[in-house]
Amino acid sequence: MARTALWKGIAETLAAEIAQGHFPTGARLPTEAELSVRFGVNRHTVRHALADLAGRGLVHARRGAGVFVLGRPTDYPLGRRVRFHQAMESGGRLPSKALTRCETRPSDAKEAAALGLVAGDPVLVVEGVSSADGQPLAVFRSVFPAGRLPGLAAALEGESSITRGLAAVGVADYTRASTRLSARAANAMVALALQIPEDAPVLRSTSVNIDAGGVPVEYGITWFAGERVTLTVTPESA
Repeated sequence: MARTALWKGIAETLAAEIAQGHFPTGARLPTEAELSVRFGVNRHTVRHALADLAGRGLVHARRGAGVFVLGRPTDYPLGRRVRFHQAMESGGRLPSKALTRCETRPSDAKEAAALGLVAGDPVLVVEGVSSADGQPLAVFRSVFPAGRLPGLAAALEGESSITRGLAAVGVADYTRASTRLSARAANAMVALALQIPEDAPVLRSTSVNIDAGGVPVEYGITWFAGERVTLTVTPESA
């Protein structure tokens, strides 16, 4: 391995150990001197690796105290019924959502096809950021058929839960009809929202949710911070 890449190997090793729980949330990492001895490199190389981990949102340096683990990767089940708040709470995390957009506009061809509409039919577009324990985990865009769900925009005013918003307009239950996963590099806007470096790895989930009658009610795209979330396909999703 070239010396210019040593810091990358150290960063990946520490990131993997954090993911495996060797360093739990709130734990202090070994000192720069200790890591220098462990990996057989100078402190500058170690400092570069730690800066990379900080840029990913995995650790935080406290002046005079050391470098501490910010949070463990969050397990996120991809089942037929996925509810963000419920999934986070079951894992002992404190969930929150911040909506950044809620507006009605004409649908494009892809949205219309997913929702069983004609291109140009009105859709309600809702965007925001999902967090756990105050750390951003995902950026989402949910597109709803405005004609089928009148009053949804009003129901979401001051409401961070899309599930409760849908329930308020008569959708008591909904399930995933399809999900497609792909790997991406974060663009500038996604990186800013997730507080990660531009080009950091993200997992993109594209899904269609249907109501109890099999009618599409949501076309959603979510960008998950790759270092912070472990997506798990649960048996009930098969």
